[in-house]
Amino acid sequence: MPTYPFRPSSKLVNAETSIFAVMSKLATEENAINLSQGYPDFPSSPELIDLVYKAMREGYNQYAPMPGIFSLRQAIADKIKTLYGTSYDPDTEITVTAGATQAIYTIVSALVEKDDEVIIFAPAYDSYEPTVRLNGGKTVEIKLKAPDFGVDWNEVESCISPRTKMIIINTPHNPTGTVLSRKDMIKLEALVKDTEIIILSDEVYEHLIYDNQEHQSIARFPVLAQRSFLVASFGKTFHNTGWKMGYCAGPAVLMAEFRKVHQFNVFSVNHPVQKALAQYLRNENNYLGLPGFFQAKRDLFLNAIKDSKFKFKPSRGTYFQLLDYSSISAENDFVLAQKWTSKNKVASIPVSSFYLDKTDNKVLRFCFAKSDETLLKGAEILNRL
Repeated sequence: MPTYPFRPSSKLVNAETSIFAVMSKLATEENAINLSQGYPDFPSSPELIDLVYKAMREGYNQYAPMPGIFSLRQAIADKIKTLYGTSYDPDTEITVTAGATQAIYTIVSALVEKDDEVIIFAPAYDSYEPTVRLNGGKTVEIKLKAPDFGVDWNEVESCISPRTKMIIINTPHNPTGTVLSRKDMIKLEALVKDTEIIILSDEVYEHLIYDNQEHQSIARFPVLAQRSFLVASFGKTFHNTGWKMGYCAGPAVLMAEFRKVHQFNVFSVNHPVQKALAQYLRNENNYLGLPGFFQAKRDLFLNAIKDSKFKFKPSRGTYFQLLDYSSISAENDFVLAQKWTSKNKVASIPVSSFYLDKTDNKVLRFCFAKSDETLLKGAEILNRL
């Protein structure tokens, strides 16, 4: 191909390839056990797959309605009402999306304007900051302090300014595995109740919460719900991350703005999968049994490495476990993650990648959404380090 005649200006100067893509590529090249990227290595429900096939055979292969098929939006509304007590109108307050990341991008694009400030909590999912920057906003990063990674609400209050347009929360939290408590949510409510601040609540791991805890969805708190977007993921919940299916719920006035953007960056999402999910959600056991399923995997993994040199606190939610390697090495986490992938054949994610300034707490993130065999093989390697 000829040399490009000029260099276009970049809206994401110095943006790097996602750490998930980097580490998964390296794991594949090195034939390493991949405990890095967050996706299961076990099959999804045969019933759900059969429902997708059925929908395809029945002809649901053309565009779905822009906000999603009504039966799925109704099923989502019913689920939220049953679990969290808040009613969302499936006509005007729920939109089906091409995964949670698309929902997050659409929310920020619809509402964040030039020089608006958006508060995020670091370590933070890596799409938040670039999305804010692409839309002319400014990210205000509040660091959660290791090893507990709890929120200091006094610090949050001090960071709120007249330019604060949005606060992004994530519970259960990727990558730390922490969860926000009811007390946390009440403090957030007190901070924003007399403001025009919008909350984006990233709840993609809502059903992956352990030790008999209760997920504190934004939908449990009426004062917060009336100013918030709830973002969720079917891919995370039902072990089908490659389907890129999620949804967004929020008050009609906010959802109207969301749909203005959604119709132009996606318009609609996979029709036969929507049909399948609408039916699959009718059985609440398909998601209510997930905490026990994944807690067993967490416990298997942690029990297998209990005599290793790593330090850890059991993950309280998500399917990620942080391991502190400071008793093993003083190397930078990114360098060490690459070394262990290439040399020791086990891949992880360096947590510094979730900070804007690459803060290195000597912690790596491991995914336990894997088969028991994979987890035990990975643990065997970690025990030798």
